Amino acid sequence: MTADLVAVVLLLAVTAYACAGGTDYGAGFWDLTAGGAERGRRPRWLIDHAMAPVWEVNNVWLIFVLVVMWTGFPVLFQTVFTAMWLPLALAVVGMVLRGAGFALRKPTQRLAGRRLYGAVFACASLVTPFFLGAAVGGVASERVAPGTEASADVWAGPTSVVFGLVAVATTAFLGAVFLTGNARRFDAPELVGYFRRRALASLAVLTVLAVVTGLVTHEDAPYVWHGLTHGLGLLFVLVAGAAALATAWLLLRTPGTWVRVTAVGVVACAIVAWGMAQRPYLLPTSLTVSDAAGAPSTLTWLAIVTLVALLVVMPAVFLLYWLDTHGELEELTDPELRKPE
Repeated sequence: MTADLVAVVLLLAVTAYACAGGTDYGAGFWDLTAGGAERGRRPRWLIDHAMAPVWEVNNVWLIFVLVVMWTGFPVLFQTVFTAMWLPLALAVVGMVLRGAGFALRKPTQRLAGRRLYGAVFACASLVTPFFLGAAVGGVASERVAPGTEASADVWAGPTSVVFGLVAVATTAFLGAVFLTGNARRFDAPELVGYFRRRALASLAVLTVLAVVTGLVTHEDAPYVWHGLTHGLGLLFVLVAGAAALATAWLLLRTPGTWVRVTAVGVVACAIVAWGMAQRPYLLPTSLTVSDAAGAPSTLTWLAIVTLVALLVVMPAVFLLYWLDTHGELEELTDPELRKPE
């Protein structure tokens, strides 16, 4: 029972990282595609201002995932990181380069330096979600099992490639939706339409990729495909579809707060659907939740520590999000930083 509870916590933590961190990766995608220095100046200005207060805190969810996975399911942790160390290492390199590029771009005075750091930030924003998605695809397609040795076949199959593309499209979708709201908040009406069109386009691409994913998993990941078309997996797939329709309808109107809620609902329900489709396995057909779980005493203490952490950390994180969305974390302008004469 405790193992199942910890598994649910792990799934929810993955969902939180996909939604929060995915929005930041999506901003990097649109930074990459914004165009040259002059044409992309305004979109990049908005991306810098929108990401600055929260981009670091979103990695809290990733740390939470790793701690719960390592402590609660050590066999799963060992198996996944042994069999797919290369894509996961590339994803980590992307995280590091992305953070460094974003942090160094703005204070750099020379144009060449800003372009270099901006390119690093933008390209790494594609690398990380793709390889994380590819790793998930390797799990879903039953290519990973206890004792599996590292090889390209584990994470480079059809399901892995499609999941990687879905991950990139998902981040682009979330990023565009949130930037649409940020454009309204920063009083940049020309960017509202700019990012709204991109949100609709990325939602259309994501819809097509969802259909392709269904076709690929039918042949390459039959256990997960069956779970997605039956029971709770199917229910969450349908809810995700309804949330996608609601998001499209809201984007075609005047985007407000609710479009962010429905966009997050699309992604969250899709990830939960994947989790439900794999039940009772963490690694489909080879490693169940109970087989992968650590010692009962470890799981009990992990559940207690997790509860305490949520009570301590969650209010602070939500306060940060609330302050950011209400414009309370604006950076000081140059005149404000100058000392009064």
